[in-house]
Amino acid sequence: MPKLRTIIYSIKQGVKNLGRNRMFSLASIGTMTACLFLFGIFYFLLGNLQYMMKNAETNVGVTVFFDEGISRERVEQLEVLIRQRAEVANVEYISAEQAWERYKESSLDEEQIASFGDDNPLENSASFEVYLNEVDMQEILVRYISSLEGVRLVNAAREVADTLSNINRVMKIVTTVIIAVLAAVAVFLISTTISTGVAVRQQEISIMKLIGATDFFIKAPFFVEGLLLGTVGAAIPLLILYGIYKRVGAFISDQFVGVFGKNPGLLEVEKIFSTLVPIAFGIGIGIGLLGTWLTLKKQLKKF
Repeated sequence: MPKLRTIIYSIKQGVKNLGRNRMFSLASIGTMTACLFLFGIFYFLLGNLQYMMKNAETNVGVTVFFDEGISRERVEQLEVLIRQRAEVANVEYISAEQAWERYKESSLDEEQIASFGDDNPLENSASFEVYLNEVDMQEILVRYISSLEGVRLVNAAREVADTLSNINRVMKIVTTVIIAVLAAVAVFLISTTISTGVAVRQQEISIMKLIGATDFFIKAPFFVEGLLLGTVGAAIPLLILYGIYKRVGAFISDQFVGVFGKNPGLLEVEKIFSTLVPIAFGIGIGIGLLGTWLTLKKQLKKF
């Protein structure tokens, strides 16, 4: 367990290293800030797009039609069986009368409606509208419902489901690639900064090695330096992004409400930053420590 004095010494030396390598430190922080700023902008777009996609997914319904002459008791049993499935967000019963009213409103004019009189051509069309938690689960749910006794037909919007699933997959791939590229650039810059610090203290490190200084005593200040670079490089873009998101979010909401009479449904600033803050600090600090470790592993072999 390192002593308190050793820890204090490491922190002081880590801060001094930042001052000694001022230009490289500023370059590292600036690049980290730029990378995480771009990541934050992308995260805003991705987060809101996924949020809107999620809302769209919950509106993708599976329509379940019953066998002719099915009892009310069996319909209620089917509803219980379907509701308890993990794939299901909600189940709505549509009676034959409701189905006919919907069809009249969407597809018929007054003359056509009058021609039917009091007859309901959809009298055997009672159904369930089943809404999913995730559109990827549609095929599994359709197979299950189709196997239930009393179910005549299951209609599913497969094209819509496939489109939403493909968009989700593409977004995950793009996110992974962007994070990987940004991380690689930042690790390189942190590594360059730490390498400079090792070079500046080359003679000092050699002397410490000769008098028996431990690896922890030598390496700790550089890890403090990498930690500080990562922390500051994450804090600056987060502050900027917070101000931008609040202003842009308020502007977009005002414009949509004024033109369309409704809010576009952007994620609340508190909700999006409750996830973005730990991710950004995790990336920043992780990159700072990783860059330091890779550099020291290589550089200290020379001593």
